[in-house]
Amino acid sequence: MTEVSDKKDVQKLQRTIVDSLEDVKAQDIQVFNTEHLSPLFERVIIACGTSNRQTKALAANVRDDVRDAGFGKPRMEGEENGEWIIVDCGAIVVHIMQPTIRQYYHLEEIWGDKPVRLKLGAAKPQPAAKPVAKKSAAPKAAAKKTPAKSPAAQKSATKKTASKPSKS
Repeated sequence: MTEVSDKKDVQKLQRTIVDSLEDVKAQDIQVFNTEHLSPLFERVIIACGTSNRQTKALAANVRDDVRDAGFGKPRMEGEENGEWIIVDCGAIVVHIMQPTIRQYYHLEEIWGDKPVRLKLGAAKPQPAAKPVAKKSAAPKAAAKKTPAKSPAAQKSATKKTASKPSKS
Protein backbone atom coordinates (compact mmCIF):
# COMPACT_ATOMS: atom_id res chain seq x y z
CA MET A 1 0.00 0.00 0.00
CA THR A 2 2.79 2.45 0.83
CA GLU A 3 4.66 1.60 -2.36
CA VAL A 4 1.62 2.58 -4.43
CA SER A 5 1.17 5.85 -2.55
CA ASP A 6 4.91 6.58 -2.87
CA LYS A 7 4.68 6.13 -6.66
CA LYS A 8 1.68 8.44 -6.79
CA ASP A 9 3.58 11.03 -4.76
CA VAL A 10 6.54 10.79 -7.15
CA GLN A 11 4.19 11.16 -10.13
CA LYS A 12 2.49 14.16 -8.54
CA LEU A 13 5.86 15.74 -7.74
CA GLN A 14 7.06 15.02 -11.28
CA ARG A 15 3.96 16.63 -12.79
CA THR A 16 4.32 19.66 -10.50
CA ILE A 17 7.95 20.14 -11.56
CA VAL A 18 7.30 19.70 -15.28
CA ASP A 19 4.32 22.09 -15.19
CA SER A 20 6.45 24.60 -13.30
CA LEU A 21 9.21 24.36 -15.90
CA GLU A 22 6.71 24.77 -18.74
CA ASP A 23 5.22 27.87 -17.06
CA VAL A 24 8.55 29.67 -17.45
CA LYS A 25 9.13 28.27 -20.97
CA ALA A 26 11.89 25.75 -20.25
CA GLN A 27 13.29 24.07 -23.33
CA ASP A 28 14.03 20.39 -24.03
CA ILE A 29 12.52 18.98 -20.83
CA GLN A 30 13.47 15.34 -20.27
CA VAL A 31 12.57 13.02 -17.40
CA PHE A 32 14.53 9.87 -16.53
CA ASN A 33 13.74 7.02 -14.13
CA THR A 34 16.83 6.49 -11.94
CA GLU A 35 15.47 4.06 -9.32
CA HIS A 36 17.80 1.32 -10.57
CA LEU A 37 20.87 3.61 -10.58
CA SER A 38 20.68 5.35 -7.23
CA PRO A 39 18.90 4.78 -3.93
CA LEU A 40 19.02 8.54 -3.28
CA PHE A 41 16.36 9.65 -5.80
CA GLU A 42 13.88 8.15 -8.24
CA ARG A 43 13.87 10.65 -11.10
CA VAL A 44 16.18 13.11 -12.80
CA ILE A 45 14.64 15.96 -14.78
CA ILE A 46 16.84 17.95 -17.15
CA ALA A 47 15.73 21.21 -18.76
CA CYS A 48 17.32 24.20 -20.49
CA GLY A 49 16.96 27.93 -20.01
CA THR A 50 18.26 30.38 -22.60
CA SER A 51 19.96 32.79 -20.17
CA ASN A 52 21.15 33.13 -16.58
CA ARG A 53 18.01 35.07 -15.81
CA GLN A 54 15.74 32.38 -17.21
CA THR A 55 17.53 29.51 -15.46
CA LYS A 56 17.23 31.38 -12.16
CA ALA A 57 13.53 32.05 -12.83
CA LEU A 58 12.96 28.36 -13.71
CA ALA A 59 14.64 27.19 -10.50
CA ALA A 60 12.75 29.69 -8.34
CA ASN A 61 9.45 28.68 -9.95
CA VAL A 62 10.15 24.98 -9.36
CA ARG A 63 11.11 25.69 -5.72
CA ASP A 64 7.96 27.72 -5.09
CA ASP A 65 5.56 25.36 -6.88
CA VAL A 66 6.98 22.27 -5.13
CA ARG A 67 6.68 23.96 -1.75
CA ASP A 68 3.14 25.18 -2.54
CA ALA A 69 2.13 21.64 -3.54
CA GLY A 70 3.03 20.49 -0.02
CA PHE A 71 6.31 18.67 -0.70
CA GLY A 72 8.55 20.83 1.49
CA LYS A 73 11.17 23.35 0.46
CA PRO A 74 13.72 21.96 -2.03
CA ARG A 75 17.45 22.65 -1.68
CA MET A 76 19.14 24.56 -4.50
CA GLU A 77 22.71 24.93 -5.73
CA GLY A 78 24.21 27.06 -8.50
CA GLU A 79 21.94 30.11 -8.26
CA GLU A 80 24.92 32.47 -8.06
CA ASN A 81 25.94 32.22 -11.70
CA GLY A 82 22.79 30.63 -13.17
CA GLU A 83 24.53 28.47 -15.80
CA TRP A 84 23.61 25.20 -14.07
CA ILE A 85 21.18 25.10 -11.17
CA ILE A 86 20.36 21.92 -9.29
CA VAL A 87 17.05 21.75 -7.44
CA ASP A 88 16.93 18.80 -5.01
CA CYS A 89 13.26 17.95 -4.43
CA GLY A 90 13.95 14.73 -2.52
CA ALA A 91 12.72 11.93 -4.78
CA ILE A 92 13.46 14.04 -7.87
CA VAL A 93 16.56 16.03 -8.76
CA VAL A 94 16.14 18.79 -11.34
CA HIS A 95 19.04 20.05 -13.45
CA ILE A 96 18.33 23.40 -15.10
CA MET A 97 21.12 24.28 -17.50
CA GLN A 98 22.01 26.55 -20.34
CA PRO A 99 22.31 24.68 -23.66
CA THR A 100 26.12 24.93 -23.93
CA ILE A 101 26.60 23.56 -20.42
CA ARG A 102 24.12 20.77 -21.13
CA GLN A 103 25.93 19.78 -24.32
CA TYR A 104 29.29 19.77 -22.55
CA TYR A 105 28.26 17.61 -19.57
CA HIS A 106 25.63 15.54 -21.42
CA LEU A 107 23.88 14.16 -18.32
CA GLU A 108 21.63 12.05 -20.51
CA GLU A 109 24.55 9.60 -20.90
CA ILE A 110 24.69 9.11 -17.13
CA TRP A 111 21.00 9.10 -16.18
CA GLY A 112 19.19 8.62 -19.47
CA ASP A 113 18.92 4.87 -20.04
CA LYS A 114 15.26 4.82 -18.86
CA PRO A 115 13.38 7.87 -20.18
CA VAL A 116 9.94 8.49 -18.70
CA ARG A 117 7.16 9.10 -21.19
CA LEU A 118 5.51 12.32 -20.29
CA LYS A 119 2.90 14.54 -21.86
CA LEU A 120 4.37 17.99 -22.12
CA GLY A 121 1.89 20.83 -22.13
CA ALA A 122 -0.65 18.68 -20.33
CA ALA A 123 -3.89 20.36 -19.41
CA LYS A 124 -3.67 21.78 -15.93
CA PRO A 125 -6.66 21.46 -13.65
CA GLN A 126 -8.67 24.67 -13.67
CA PRO A 127 -10.80 25.84 -10.78
CA ALA A 128 -14.51 25.52 -11.41
CA ALA A 129 -15.83 28.74 -12.89
CA LYS A 130 -19.35 30.07 -13.05
CA PRO A 131 -21.01 29.30 -16.38
CA VAL A 132 -21.09 32.31 -18.65
CA ALA A 133 -24.12 32.79 -20.88
CA LYS A 134 -22.98 32.71 -24.48
CA LYS A 135 -24.39 35.21 -26.90
CA SER A 136 -26.26 33.80 -29.81
CA ALA A 137 -24.36 33.61 -33.08
CA ALA A 138 -27.50 34.64 -35.01
CA PRO A 139 -26.98 38.42 -34.68
CA LYS A 140 -23.42 38.08 -36.00
CA ALA A 141 -24.58 35.99 -38.93
CA ALA A 142 -27.34 38.48 -39.72
CA ALA A 143 -24.88 41.35 -39.55
CA LYS A 144 -22.60 39.65 -42.07
CA LYS A 145 -25.45 39.20 -44.58
CA THR A 146 -26.50 42.85 -44.66
CA PRO A 147 -25.47 44.62 -47.86
CA ALA A 148 -22.77 47.28 -47.77
CA LYS A 149 -25.19 49.98 -48.94
CA SER A 150 -28.64 50.64 -47.54
CA PRO A 151 -31.62 50.21 -49.92
CA ALA A 152 -32.01 54.00 -50.18
CA ALA A 153 -28.33 54.37 -51.16
CA GLN A 154 -28.68 51.61 -53.74
CA LYS A 155 -31.74 53.33 -55.33
CA SER A 156 -29.95 56.67 -55.57
CA ALA A 157 -26.89 54.99 -57.07
CA THR A 158 -29.12 53.26 -59.63
CA LYS A 159 -30.83 56.56 -60.55
CA LYS A 160 -27.47 58.29 -61.02
CA THR A 161 -26.15 55.63 -63.38
CA ALA A 162 -29.47 55.51 -65.26
CA SER A 163 -29.62 59.29 -65.71
CA LYS A 164 -26.15 59.58 -67.26
CA PRO A 165 -26.29 59.64 -71.00
CA SER A 166 -24.34 56.95 -72.72
CA LYS A 167 -21.55 57.93 -75.09
CA SER A 168 -22.42 56.15 -78.33
